Order: sequence, then structure tokens, then C-alpha cells
Amino acid sequence: MSGKSSWTARIAALQDARQYAELTWEGSYDEYLEIVRANPRVTRTAYQRLYDMILSHGKTEYVDNKKKLVRYHFFSDERSGGRDAIFGLDVPLMKLVNVFKSAAAGYGTEKRVILLHGPVGSSKSTIARLLKKGIEEYSRTPEGALYSFSWVPGTADGKVVKEPMRCPMNEEPLNLVPREWRNKVFAELAPPSSGSTVPDGAELCPACRFVFRELMTLYKGDFAAVVNNHVRVHRLVLSEKDRVGIGTFQPKDEKNQDATELTGDINYRKIAEYGSDSDPRAFNFDGEFNIANRGVIEFVEVLKLDVAFLYDLLGASQEHKIKPKKFPQTDIDEVILGHTNEPEYKKLENNEFMEALRDRTVKIDVPYITRLSEEQKIYEKDFNAERIRGKHIAPHTLEMAAMWAVLTRLEEPKKANLTTLQKLKLYNGKSLPNFTEDNIKELRKDALREGLEGISPRYVQDKISNALVSDKGEGCINPFMVLNELEAGLRSHSLVGNEENRKRFRELLTSVKQEYEDVVKNEVQRAISADEDAITKLCANYIDNIKAYTQREKVRNKYTGLYEEPDERLMRSIEEKIEISDSRKDDFRREIMNYIGALAIEGKTFNFRTNERLHKALELKLFEDQKDSIKLKNLVSSVVDRDTQEKIDVVKDRLMKGYGYCETCSTDVLNFVASIFARGDAKD
Repeated sequence: MSGKSSWTARIAALQDARQYAELTWEGSYDEYLEIVRANPRVTRTAYQRLYDMILSHGKTEYVDNKKKLVRYHFFSDERSGGRDAIFGLDVPLMKLVNVFKSAAAGYGTEKRVILLHGPVGSSKSTIARLLKKGIEEYSRTPEGALYSFSWVPGTADGKVVKEPMRCPMNEEPLNLVPREWRNKVFAELAPPSSGSTVPDGAELCPACRFVFRELMTLYKGDFAAVVNNHVRVHRLVLSEKDRVGIGTFQPKDEKNQDATELTGDINYRKIAEYGSDSDPRAFNFDGEFNIANRGVIEFVEVLKLDVAFLYDLLGASQEHKIKPKKFPQTDIDEVILGHTNEPEYKKLENNEFMEALRDRTVKIDVPYITRLSEEQKIYEKDFNAERIRGKHIAPHTLEMAAMWAVLTRLEEPKKANLTTLQKLKLYNGKSLPNFTEDNIKELRKDALREGLEGISPRYVQDKISNALVSDKGEGCINPFMVLNELEAGLRSHSLVGNEENRKRFRELLTSVKQEYEDVVKNEVQRAISADEDAITKLCANYIDNIKAYTQREKVRNKYTGLYEEPDERLMRSIEEKIEISDSRKDDFRREIMNYIGALAIEGKTFNFRTNERLHKALELKLFEDQKDSIKLKNLVSSVVDRDTQEKIDVVKDRLMKGYGYCETCSTDVLNFVASIFARGDAKD
């Protein structure tokens, strides 16, 4: 190719030959025992490996409302760019990981079905998908390595093993050691001084047990001859697509369901070769329980399964055994994970015949998110500038959609002086007068059903998508477009059949629209009053006046040179903006002066930005002074003079550079805020 390497060669160069060699390693039984001797962790149980996998990604401990919490980085899905990231569910995920921790230690939860329970769209399937993907990737790392074995024909045998046969259930090679020898063998492989132990292990599967027994007979009980001549150990890489160590079972039509999908079935073509349907070599150990051995099996909507299938779960969970057709109970080592929604779980609770399954179930509630900032992350992940090209999403659009979704999930506060919107803000970390962290804990404690009802993120995502593909907005979608879509969709929402709920959801939309008005009014006010020089001058003027007031002095007029009394009207016009009453003005002014004095002692100068309340008051005062000069309310008319237009263009530029607006939505938001002020003036 004229000096260039071929495309095939260039693609091949991307392969990591060393990693490929590690993942396809194959060796003798003796070589494997040396691996175990050097690193007993390769023999971990499925629960131990899953728990270690989660920890390998790291964790962060933090305190929220006086409660110590842990955030496991694994659930952020950073290795896939956050595609399956879980937001706002740190508490349920902590409970889930604690179950894995207990199971890894052998404290009993390894004998249970782990059931993720919650409303539709609450991330149950995503959690299961993450765990399967995580354990698959972990098995490809040196820390997550595990091994299985194959039977191969030997020189002295042509009957028992006619062709290479992988263990159909990907068993641990140490299972080949007869049980009566294990204590001594395992103690030598991992002595107590090493700090590691080798799990007790399980019995061989029927197929491997048959081959082992026949070979032991052939070699007159010589274990060394059997494993040296006929056993090859290989690295095991878990893979859902290849059905190795990861299984998924999904309910189907009752007439098409067959229990053999879980535990395997007879291979009728092999019966002629081996002469009997009870010969394990004539059986396909390829049911979901079989192939998921050493890893994870997921039951999708587990409680929709036929009762006959649920019985298989009883032995699989408690005894770690399954019963293939015509064969004895067979040991398995796997994490059994199911998920279901609330109606199905209620059916289980009311079914007295399924008491045994309830007793073998650890339920983990996976509710909807009740923290606004976390809910917003879901939509920001799906609708961001990289994914949406040619369209702009106006500031606060996703925030308002998330706010409504969270409000639908919150229970009405029992405190008379607290609204649902204020409760949302408290949950989101905002402080409100007379509410402490203990109050927030009490609010959460009182709301037992919070997060288990309400609107699913999927519904909101669908409506944002509708707004994006609509012809409205001139390339930019704003909060009202999305909120209108959310309201219109309520009429046909299949999960909102209750007219009372529909009415409540509409009322919450009105609350969100009012909140948006307040937010953009404040934003436009800040953009109008963002003249740093003007704020600095106003601040200096205010400080001069309160200094003179607190020290009982006069202020020198810069223009006339005369000394005058402090400008009480100016000081009160600023203080009233942050609701400083007349009776508290002296305290506030002394507080500011004391603050300035403390900074001076430290050799620092006062800056209005360091005092949030004063900064806000100055901005509001400046806005009040400039509002009329800009004639913002004139925007609602069709005639705007040149001087006003220049000032409006400056404000639009600030909105675009400082707040993320585009040309279209900055004009829209100015018009909207202008109409609000026009309404206010009309009322006055």
C-alpha cells in the first residue's frame, strides 16, 4: 500500500498481546495450585468477588443531616463515561453493599435472594446491569482473576474423555480435591499466617463427577495420574454475551415457559452416542443457573415468574443447590439478584403459599430521587450540549422539570408553616429560618412512602424529547415549553389514573412556574445591576454613611464639600431590600462595621462580595435605580428607543456570558420578566 501498513495490520496493532495471553492462560493442575499458593484470592466465592469489585473502585464517606453516609464510586460508572451512573440513591446502595459485605463474610445473607424493590423507572434494572458489567470487567483484571478447568483426552484413555470437554458449570478447580482431603490441602495452600483462606468449595457437577469417577476407576484411584493426564486449568473470563458466569432470566408467556431454561435439558442427539438419557454427558448443563455459576444471575421482574419457577429459587438461595432433570442436586456459587415493582411485591406478600420465598428474600427499597440536584443530573446526562446539536436548552429548563418530578414524589409536610416546595429546598441542602438538620431528619422519618410514588424520570425524559423535536422555540427550548409538555401529557399518562393525583400534579406545575418567575426575575435583576463600578460606588457610599452613623459623625458631601447628617433614606433603601426592620437597623450597621474592623486588624480590606446579604441588598438597590432608566417594561411594547435598546443589549450580553443564555432565550427571558413588571405596575 505504497509504504503504508495495511488496515488489517493497523487494527491488529491495537491489540494488547500481553493481556490476551493473560486472559487465555492455560496450564497444568500443579501450576494452578502454585497460583493459589501465591494468591488464595483467586478462589473467592461469587459474593466475595462481587463485594471486592465494588470496593476496588473506591468510596467516599460524608455526613448528611448528621448521618454518616458512604458513596461507592462504582455506581458512578466513570469507566463508561457515566452512561449508567446512579444518582441520589446513596442510602439504598449502602444497604445493598452491606448485604454483599455480610454475604462475603458468610454471615447468612449469601443464602438469600436479593430483591430490588421500587416503582417503575427507579434504576433497579440499571443497578443490576452495572453489577453484571462490573463483575465482567473485574474478571479481566489481575485482581479479579478466577479459573476453571477442562477435561482432555489422555494417552492411556480413549473411552471416558473422547474430546476436550470444558466443565459445563465453570467450576473452581479445587472442587476436584475429594472432600475428605480438603481441610489439610486448603490449610497448606493458605496457611493461617497468610491472612487468607480458601473457601470450603462444592461438589463437582454431575458431568465432571461422572468423568472424574470413571477416570479414577481407570487409573485405579491414582488422583495424580487423573489430574496430570486429563485436567487443564484455564483463566475464566466472565461474559454475559458468551453466557459465561453471568445469566439473565426474563418471564415469558406462561405457555412458553419451561423450567429447563433454568437448570438445563437433555441433549437428545447425544443419547444415541452414550446410550442413556441419564448419562450426564448427554445432558446440556446450560440453564441460566448453570451458566451463571461463579458469577451473577439476574431475574428480571422476578415476581412475575410462574410459581413453579419460584420454587427453584428456594433451593438455589438457601442451600446453593439446583435440581437438573434426572440428576442429583447440584451445587452452585452465584449471586441471585431479582427486581420487581410494588404491585407484584404486594401480591407476594398476600400469597400465603409463598411464605418460604419471602423468608429467603432480602428486600432493598430503591425509591425515586427526592433531592433536586441529583434528579437534575439525570436529565443533564441525557440532554447536554454534546448530545443535542443544533438546539439550545435555556438555563433552568432541566432544573424546573426535575423540580416538578421531585415535588410529585414528596408527601405533604405535616408542619402547618411548611410548603412542599420549601420541603424540597430543605432536602436539597438549602437552609430556611427555624429549620435545623434535626427537623429535616424528622421530616424524612415522618414520610414513610416518600419516593415510592410519583412521576418517573422516564416520563420527564420523554416530554423533554418532545419539546426538543417540536417546531417551537426557534432552536431553543425554555422551561415553559417543557412544563407545558409535562402538563399536556398528564391527560394520557397511563400511570396517573387517579383524577385527584392529576389535579395535584397540575397544581405542582403552577408552583414550579411561580418559582421559575422568581428565579429569572432575580437573574435579570442581577444582570441589570451587574455594573461592578456602580455597585462599588454604592457600597462605598453606604459604608461612609453607616460609619458616620455608628460613630455619631457627619458625612462630607463630595460635591459641595459641606458636612451633612448621614443619609438615612439611602441606608434604609438598601437595608429594606433584605428585610432589615427599622428596629434592627442599628444592630445590622454595627455588625457591618465590626466586620470591617476585624478585617482591618488582619490587614485585609473590605469587599462587598464577602458579605452575601449586603451584596444582595446592593444589587437589588442598584436594580431598583436602573430599572426605570432601562425602561424594561417598555419591552412589551413594539417601540423601544435607541438608548434603551443599547442598555438592553448590554443586559442580554451579561445574560449570555454569565448565565448561559443564547440570543433567543435571553430575548425571551427579558420579555418575560418585562411582562412580570408590567403586571406588577398594573396591579399597583
